Amino acid sequence: MNIQTPVRPPELRAEAGARRMAHSALTAQGVTPSLPEFLRMVEKTREHLFTTAEPVPLSDLQGWRHTPDGMALAHHSGGFFRVVGLSVDMPDGPVPRWSQPIIDQPETGILGILVKEFGGVPHLLMQLKPEPGNRNGLQLSPTVQATRSNYTGVHRGRGVPYLEYFLDPPRVLADVRQSEQGAWFLRKRNRNMVVETGGDVEVREGFHWLTLGQVNALLAVDDTVNMDSRTVLSCLPLTRTGAVGGDAFGAALDRSLGPDADALHPTTDILSWITGARAAARMATAPAALRDLPGWHRVDGRISHEEELFFDVIGVRVEASGREVDHWTQPMIAARGTGLVALLVADFGGVLHVLLNLRAEPGLIDGPELGPTVQYTSDTYARLPAAARPALLDRVLDAPPESIRFDAVQSDEGGRFYHTVNRHLVIETEPLPEPPGHRWVTLRQTQDLLRHSNYLNVQARSALACLRGLLGRSGG
Repeated sequence: MNIQTPVRPPELRAEAGARRMAHSALTAQGVTPSLPEFLRMVEKTREHLFTTAEPVPLSDLQGWRHTPDGMALAHHSGGFFRVVGLSVDMPDGPVPRWSQPIIDQPETGILGILVKEFGGVPHLLMQLKPEPGNRNGLQLSPTVQATRSNYTGVHRGRGVPYLEYFLDPPRVLADVRQSEQGAWFLRKRNRNMVVETGGDVEVREGFHWLTLGQVNALLAVDDTVNMDSRTVLSCLPLTRTGAVGGDAFGAALDRSLGPDADALHPTTDILSWITGARAAARMATAPAALRDLPGWHRVDGRISHEEELFFDVIGVRVEASGREVDHWTQPMIAARGTGLVALLVADFGGVLHVLLNLRAEPGLIDGPELGPTVQYTSDTYARLPAAARPALLDRVLDAPPESIRFDAVQSDEGGRFYHTVNRHLVIETEPLPEPPGHRWVTLRQTQDLLRHSNYLNVQARSALACLRGLLGRSGG
């Protein structure tokens, strides 16, 4: 008679993992004793781990050239990415037709965080990584942050540390392909992974073990936790902790993560609403020649909109220390103005809900995705039709200081975007009616959606990482 050890159902294993990560979120000290000590290490690391990026004309980029047909700016190797032209038709949108440059990078990269338990507390192996587009150089990145071109050696540089854990993961906590910026990337996705090991791990220079609570605290520091870390953090399984300290906001946030959280809308209804919107959406995109893109001109060695709106495509010359390659040139997107990424949250029956907005963007692979309540850049929207203005923008801009639960400036991904940042806000409000295209959802529902691809855009994931980072902290 064969007796086999019972195997727990997957949902029970997942909930056990979520409880362990919630415990890590409540732990303020771990292998790295204190955040002040860690921040001092960051400043010391800046002395020898850095990049410097000097804007240069696109014509000065080495190895980059316009394709003979004028359709794209591409690297001679055929790797990395291309900047192409795109023509967009959106008959039902406030702007029914436009053209723009966009990054074409069809390969799927890996964004991965390695987890290991120390003293009964899961720790995350985070990397201090300098990227040319970061305003402050060094930021906290995932253990592995690499495009396929990088980890297959197209750049002919050094190998990617810890890559083996993600190519052959020992234990998977999260693994899902997620979209990148749909306004600037054409159908680009990255594999967001969290894997755990029980074995010994050599800690290389620039890498540090931090608890989730420590990483969450660093999210409140401007330009410290990079965008790739934030998107992976949003995919981490979490559950309620019970550690709320008598704070009503914290208690509602904690309940929102529970598997039994009472939601305004069943998840099946949310999925049906998204599917219906995608089926009804009318958006068509077509390749357009970058060299002759309507409304865009080559000015001062960059590609800019004729009305000085939206963003520029610029060239940069990079010198690096501590990267796989020591120097290179590349094109980058530089946004005009600081963006705003805001979440409105409200307590419905003791359960915190977040208001998300279903948004269509030309680079998304499967139609509209859920974005934050407000996703906005003032310099751009000031010149667009009034119908393009976010529905709840005034409520966000006029929010009283006591209602703001989170406020920090966060960088966009520094490998493709130059000094491009968004102010991230979480604002508590009273329960509001849902404007068209919006739904109130619990944090557990967002977590369930994030187990699958293409439901929440990168701005929503970034803001949700900041909101979830308030778990176990005072809401005041």
